[in-house]
Amino acid sequence: MKHPILFKVMTLTLILSLSVMLFAGCGTAAGAATETQAASFGVSDIASETAQVASVLPAEEAAAPEAAAEDPAEAAEPAAEPEPEQSAAEEASAVETEEAEEISGPVTELNCAENGVLNGSELFTDRDLEQTADLSDAIHYALSDGEDIEITAEGVYVLSGAASGVTVYVDADDQAKVQIVLDGASIENEDFPCIYVKEADKVFVTTTDTDNTLSVTGTFTADGDTNTDGVIFSRSDLVMNGTGTLNISSTDNGIVCKDDLKITGGTYNITASSKTLEANDSIRIAGGVFSLTAGTDTLHAENDDDDSLGYIYICGGDFTLDAGDDAIHAVSVTEIDGGTFAITAGEGIEGTYIQINGGIIDIQASDDGMNAAQKSSAYWPTLEINDGEITVVMGSGDTDGIDSNGDLYINGGHIDVTGGSTFDYDGTGEFNGGTLIVNGQELDSLPNQMMGGRGRW
Repeated sequence: MKHPILFKVMTLTLILSLSVMLFAGCGTAAGAATETQAASFGVSDIASETAQVASVLPAEEAAAPEAAAEDPAEAAEPAAEPEPEQSAAEEASAVETEEAEEISGPVTELNCAENGVLNGSELFTDRDLEQTADLSDAIHYALSDGEDIEITAEGVYVLSGAASGVTVYVDADDQAKVQIVLDGASIENEDFPCIYVKEADKVFVTTTDTDNTLSVTGTFTADGDTNTDGVIFSRSDLVMNGTGTLNISSTDNGIVCKDDLKITGGTYNITASSKTLEANDSIRIAGGVFSLTAGTDTLHAENDDDDSLGYIYICGGDFTLDAGDDAIHAVSVTEIDGGTFAITAGEGIEGTYIQINGGIIDIQASDDGMNAAQKSSAYWPTLEINDGEITVVMGSGDTDGIDSNGDLYINGGHIDVTGGSTFDYDGTGEFNGGTLIVNGQELDSLPNQMMGGRGRW
């Protein structure tokens, strides 16, 4: 204890108080005399001890015994038991609750397959899935004709208004996270991106509950050695989300990302002469409404330097895809865990390894409906269907409904294929479960057209 004399004084006070309470209940004169003697003895001793304490303690601490003596009964009460310590799990839960309370807007929930080729649950961060931005410290810009906007530091930037001849540049350090919020923004350019991310760690483009329009009407010009060929062009990770609508029109590509492109919410109406969504390393989609019209591919992922990348992962969203070539084209893996798809294309879905784990997929194709072809050295051509409702209608000619230049496995789902050549595989073919309907007739085995031989890539 810090002051042993103070402890002794408080102890004597407690003894005196208990003695007074004990003798107060006795009605005899002897009892009263004893009480008086005891009280007299105790007060004398306490006065002496108090004087000693006062001589060695600071004034505020020396006054403490007097405060205790004023209410002996209160001093006699047992000390409150300490609160039990929280377990690690309880503390973690409390932190999660506090973080959840800080998110005021909608959050996209992931619908990932447990045994996917890709681990979808690890492909998005919590912030990727939030559909609104924290505007408490945001910087606001009103767009004006011919006045570029340069963002050089991490933060949240809100754009509103209509303008032409404007590029929003992001050129920050490689650790910066920048969030651009489109709040009723419209930009029309002739030959350069409307949003150009030169450097950052990650950039978010978030729509508020408004209509926003970005367009490039002429021939794109390069930025030195960089072929800036998209209305939104990013050399860093790019996340598209929000609660509003983004309309994009392009004479080349719509959104181009030279790293990972993620989309977790919002409505997108994109028309492009070439590709509507293009990325080097990956396209990852967890939600959103998409109406995409492309001269070539609507979704295209390809890395020229590393063919183990260039993958497409989709676990949610509503897609209307109209492609001159491929609707969904990945060099390595195409995995679909969920979503609704209405596809009109030359080829519907393409990749080296195609895995379908869910979703409602309707394909109208003039070439192959689905095609697993050797485009990546990291995977063997494989087409695997585990679940989902899949309808494929083929055009006439040398076309295949579901085609694998390697192996084909159907383990579940409802598959309905109409066409001259409904199934074609060059390796192993297995029908292990699900419902299989070919040209209106349900089958219990997997047909094989065998239009080519093994290795027809």
